[in-house]
Amino acid sequence: MTSNATSRGRFAAQTALVTGAGTGIGRAIALAFAAEGANVVVAGRTEASLKETVRLIEAASGTALAVTTDVTRAEDLRTLVETAVGRFGSLDVAVNNAGVLRGGPAVADLPEDDWGTVVDTNLTGVFLALRAEVGQMRTQPSGGAIVNISSNLGAHLSVPGLTAYSASKAAVTALTRGAALDHIQDGVRINAVSPGSTQTTMSMRPGETEAERTERMRSEAPVGRTSTTAEIAAAVLYLASSDAASAVGTDLVVDGGSSA
Repeated sequence: MTSNATSRGRFAAQTALVTGAGTGIGRAIALAFAAEGANVVVAGRTEASLKETVRLIEAASGTALAVTTDVTRAEDLRTLVETAVGRFGSLDVAVNNAGVLRGGPAVADLPEDDWGTVVDTNLTGVFLALRAEVGQMRTQPSGGAIVNISSNLGAHLSVPGLTAYSASKAAVTALTRGAALDHIQDGVRINAVSPGSTQTTMSMRPGETEAERTERMRSEAPVGRTSTTAEIAAAVLYLASSDAASAVGTDLVVDGGSSA
């Protein structure tokens, strides 16, 4: 976090909730919101990694709270929202980032358990989160903003061996658009960001090193590299901010031109 970002304070005194905030893109989003003045509630299944995100935020003079949460459990999400509001007084922004990747087999060879895990987390988890978040935001005079993390895989691009993941993320894009229309009159803006290959472990092939990924992306991505987590976070903060007040049901693709 930089002093310049902190001074801007687009989210000063607001409460931002981020699921899947223990690592990678989710952690970068949480840090970015804290840098711009938000009280950040970080959620995920692994307590240790959430505490590390909180430590990083507090080390930069930010405010954060960790809540261990399984997004496939409706009760966990209700408790998460209640905890956020109980601690900070409102829920102004929510980012539904938690997701899993199961890849490799073709559809006919995909284990049913893998399909269920991907759909339960990536799609049903977003639905359950939206239901809890909108339920709170529409009671607030100021409403709120929600950003779902989808993917360039699905609605924008397909690759062999990732059909379950792609299907779940295409459905997140459709869910985002439908929910956006359902709830804009409630004062809740809902949009999505669809990252491509990003500098996280999820973008690495089995056994691949970071150096090998870098070399591969020189030819695979028109921009010649993976996106940084900070670039994805910047897109999320834009859609969550008043700068994007007319963005409703948008799916903002940030993939270095891979799906162009």
